[in-house]
Amino acid sequence: MKKLLTLLFLPLTLTFSFAQDRVTGKTFSTRSEVLAKSGVVATSHPLATQVGLSILKKGGTAIDAAIAANATLGLMEPTGCGIGGDLFAIVWDGKTQKLYGLNASGRSPKSLTLEYFTSRGMTKIPALGPLPVSVPGAVDGWFELHGKFGSMKMKDILSPAIQYANDGFPVTELIGYYMGRSIPRYIAKGFKNVAETYTINGEAPKEGQLFKNPALGSTYSKIVKGGRDAFYKGEIAKTITDFIQEEGGFLSEEDLASHTSTWVDPVSVNYRGYDVWELPPNGQGIAALQMLNILEGYDFSKIPFGSAEHIHLFVEAKKLAFEDRAKYYADMDFYDVPVETLLSKDYAEKRRQLIGNGASTYEAGEISAGETIYMTVADQYGTMISLIQSNYRGMGSGMVPPGLGFMLQDRGELFSLIPGQANTYEPGKRPFHTIIPAFVTKDDKPFLSFGVMGGDFQPQGHAEIVMNIVDFGMNLQEAGDAPRIDHGGSSTPTGQPATGRGEVHLESGFDYQVIRALMSKGHKIGYSRGIYGGYQAIMWDDKNEIYRGASESRKDGQAAGY
Repeated sequence: MKKLLTLLFLPLTLTFSFAQDRVTGKTFSTRSEVLAKSGVVATSHPLATQVGLSILKKGGTAIDAAIAANATLGLMEPTGCGIGGDLFAIVWDGKTQKLYGLNASGRSPKSLTLEYFTSRGMTKIPALGPLPVSVPGAVDGWFELHGKFGSMKMKDILSPAIQYANDGFPVTELIGYYMGRSIPRYIAKGFKNVAETYTINGEAPKEGQLFKNPALGSTYSKIVKGGRDAFYKGEIAKTITDFIQEEGGFLSEEDLASHTSTWVDPVSVNYRGYDVWELPPNGQGIAALQMLNILEGYDFSKIPFGSAEHIHLFVEAKKLAFEDRAKYYADMDFYDVPVETLLSKDYAEKRRQLIGNGASTYEAGEISAGETIYMTVADQYGTMISLIQSNYRGMGSGMVPPGLGFMLQDRGELFSLIPGQANTYEPGKRPFHTIIPAFVTKDDKPFLSFGVMGGDFQPQGHAEIVMNIVDFGMNLQEAGDAPRIDHGGSSTPTGQPATGRGEVHLESGFDYQVIRALMSKGHKIGYSRGIYGGYQAIMWDDKNEIYRGASESRKDGQAAGY
């Protein structure tokens, strides 16, 4: 258990020669890649992976399998996701040979105004309670994805999760730890229905215990019978909104009934011949693209992985991208985000000129390491989906509507309350989002579907994975297991700038001489637990016409294929 919680590990001495010259002789894989011809599922929970795989074997599409696995994760990993949260996805459609993006994030209550907060002297939206609750978008996201790319009936897709909810499943070590850390806090704060939904005889479930959530199974069954409207209109919607308003919140039946997801065009930059794709704001995906644009100006064939120069350049590129993130990223229905300019090579060159030999001052602030799940699926039809889903901080807001079996998200916390900013709170607006799926194509063909969990770390993790594969020659598994770099600012209210240089967190595996060299450049070095996220990935091997899957060792995840 101690090894899982620290999330720190030493590189193994396996001899994968393809990467050794570029990573100073060290390798980092904990296991081999998963190779399969017909399909692969990679999720953060082995049972969810098996659920997705069973759907693929029955002839379902990658989207069918992803929905089934996501529903299972909402039950088995409520510390990271659930139908009280939002969803984003990038889909490579094997039929049309095109990429599609889905923004299934919810909006703020239309009756809640900025004046409500400012008149009460509030400088930040609370993390818990009814005020940070925005419309949960995941269920609508499922049905949008299914309507465009699904083939099986929703009854068959949700059946495994319903059965597990009713019959129970054994709690894993890591999720048992997170539930034990989160649930007592919600109960101590007096949040209703938490104990009834998430405890066994009044205590948080422990590793190995059989946990059931029949209320969630019942909600899933109602969604099967009534479709997405069963969630956004009628009994479920009324239960949600009545509860929130009784608790002092503003979410209304009209807010849920009027909710829609949005199909968007993914955006990309070319990094050394690879097109890296993210979704446009209100998410932070383009920060990864800005980082890669800046880093492309350096020759990493001459800069070893894990060297002081590598880490220094990476951190400085991150600082520049995150300064833009703090200034520009927001709901594009409310703010004209200059995406084209931010992703241009000319702009990257101008930003690159600001990087010197020493650590620069950082003035962007940070958000948080919210809890999340990322998963990816590829099928026999050539379709691949990159999907991320979350309740945000902890398990969410603490708001558990009676009898429904899930907690509502607290994404609204991420709005700024400072008037005039891009992400300043407005009614009916989508908050800035941390969760981002990613995809890579090469020569207009699918190459890599991947993601990394972990709040502020996610764009950094995306850039690291791409660099590990493209610059340092790592395979898919090694790219995720390699020790990670995370730069964080000072903890400040949303919208407030941080001061100083921030702190560089390094996993074990980096040489002490490198740390000393970074300190000489003015970087503050530290260690942290749990911020490095969890990685899942599927690569299409065009030469051998097979899929390659990977799931890292920091969580309970599994990649499996057939």
